[in-house]
Amino acid sequence: MSSSKKLVIFDLDGVLVDACEWHREALNEALQEVSNTSINHEEHISTFNGIPTRKKLSILVDQKRVRTEDIEKIYTLKQDKTIEIIKEKAVKRKEKIELIDSLKKEGMTVACFTNSIRETAHLMLQKTGIFDLFEIVVTNQDVTSPKPDPEGYISVMKHFDKEPGETVIVEDSPKGVQAAKSSGAKVVIVKNPDEVNLDLVERIL
Repeated sequence: MSSSKKLVIFDLDGVLVDACEWHREALNEALQEVSNTSINHEEHISTFNGIPTRKKLSILVDQKRVRTEDIEKIYTLKQDKTIEIIKEKAVKRKEKIELIDSLKKEGMTVACFTNSIRETAHLMLQKTGIFDLFEIVVTNQDVTSPKPDPEGYISVMKHFDKEPGETVIVEDSPKGVQAAKSSGAKVVIVKNPDEVNLDLVERIL
């Protein structure tokens, strides 16, 4: 039997950390170096935001902007550049620590599910001072189908023996919101990480 206390699952990029632009910047640097192309801001918002790097590269191959044989080189370069940017730009976020602490004091179980790979996700959460506050962190390397598929969110619910009705998911991107809604959980949509602070507790509760 699961308790009546809620499970709260946070997305990472664009929710806990303002990293969507970091991912775009890192990918664009890699794309320019290898394929002399880049993703502009409008494309990022409409098509690429919230999906894993390999899926982004697959779309660019379909658009004839990237060669299939260059995918691995771009992918590796992008991940290296992302780590450099995180080390340079990620800082401890007091309001995130306060929010998660407050939820845990209410008896909530707090988790994170992200379409980022494990290394960059863990590094972001450690640099912002919140990694140790989560009961579990699930990345795109822990699932068969990343967002917009709900698999990751459903697996976190199963892990804690929680029903969708006992679960709240905090998301920002269209692909993430689609995954969250498909899981059956209550979804709290935020515009950016600035909205993710103590004021969010009431919306979650």
